[in-house]
Amino acid sequence: MNAFALLSLLLAAAPAAGAHDVYFEQTTMVFAQGQAAGPGVVSRVWYAGRRMRLEPGGMTDGPALILRLDEGKAYRLDPPRKRAVVVDLDRLRARAQMDLSLAGDLMGAGEDARVRTAALPEGKTIAGYACRGFRVSGASAVLELYVAPELPVGVSTFADFLEWSGAAQSLSGLVEALRTLPGFPLETRSRVTVLGEVQETLSTVTRVKVGPADPRLFEPPPSYRLEPDNEEAP
Repeated sequence: MNAFALLSLLLAAAPAAGAHDVYFEQTTMVFAQGQAAGPGVVSRVWYAGRRMRLEPGGMTDGPALILRLDEGKAYRLDPPRKRAVVVDLDRLRARAQMDLSLAGDLMGAGEDARVRTAALPEGKTIAGYACRGFRVSGASAVLELYVAPELPVGVSTFADFLEWSGAAQSLSGLVEALRTLPGFPLETRSRVTVLGEVQETLSTVTRVKVGPADPRLFEPPPSYRLEPDNEEAP
């Protein structure tokens, strides 16, 4: 997962009154010179505090990544082989922090960043929810977000993952700006200028559900065998 795709999974808004489990399906598209570079990548995400599951969309019995920050574990599920690879969580965290640190540098979104927020004149209906639009501008990046105020999900829901991944530090200026937005972002368009070239990513949530998640989603199936991760460290 590249830095901007990972960032799109972290863009939550104002703090909610309490923690909520949330499931959403999201399509992320990358644009080059104003043209879509492909049909887009569909992701499915289950989030329950210190437990998280990510899957590619449009697949039945496909691979999945399970993060158990509460237990200091991570698993990569391989359904065809009925195995669960035990991932080195420290190495995974180091990669996430490196990617998000790079994203923060490119976007000028660190602690001292001057970030401006402005309301967009028109709203949208996305995934059945009425959304308000906002533009968040930094030194070399612009985010346009459409947020759904009626969803009881906010940055407090993702606090553990933001801290673990390093986003709370690398993107602190941006995260603080997003805290002020009145809802959960269902569409995020990022435009980043790197060496004079504009890189653009559009992420759209097509389905979202707030409510208790099945605990079995965050465990390897009992029939799977556990195997060590033989991938070499970068």
